[in-house]
Amino acid sequence: TLLDERGIKCSSFGVSYNDFVNKTEEVAQNAKTLGAQYVRVAGIPHKSALTLEEAQKAVADFNRVGKILKEQYGLGFIYHEHGFEFQPYQDGTLYDYIVKNTDPRYVSLELDIMWAFFPGQDPAALLDKYGHRYKALHLKDLKKGVKGDLTGGTNQDNDVVLGTGKIDIPAVLKAAKQAGVEHYYIEDESPNVME
Repeated sequence: TLLDERGIKCSSFGVSYNDFVNKTEEVAQNAKTLGAQYVRVAGIPHKSALTLEEAQKAVADFNRVGKILKEQYGLGFIYHEHGFEFQPYQDGTLYDYIVKNTDPRYVSLELDIMWAFFPGQDPAALLDKYGHRYKALHLKDLKKGVKGDLTGGTNQDNDVVLGTGKIDIPAVLKAAKQAGVEHYYIEDESPNVME
């Protein structure tokens, strides 16, 4: 009702991994009520550094529940990475493993460009590599001078106005347009969000 009164459209409904897996029907009904096109999960349960076994479980859950959402409810599913997925694995990373082993019919992606950049990835190169798998972007920039890692965590003060940080925003937007990204969300978790 509040969305409708303000003319706001909910394109993507974010839920926890646990609810996605264990409360699928409730999640789907809520997404439909909100008018969402996608259900989104941001992150995979992991004890410390993400392991192959944890990635394999996520792949199985994403494929299984993504199929239910698509076939029973007409909803898409998108996975939003948080940086820790870029653990080295074979000739790439566990993120590559997840993308390559999820079914494109049931699992799409949302690239958080800061959480790709923070562990040393190039967001534009990822958009070029996996193209149409990406349906949405979280756009945020990382303060200059901040060193990244694979933890999937950084101080919220390190979010800065798009184009003033370390990420090549024009290159990302060009690659996103080429990939056919449908939704762009500006995400700023800093105390200076109004700026």
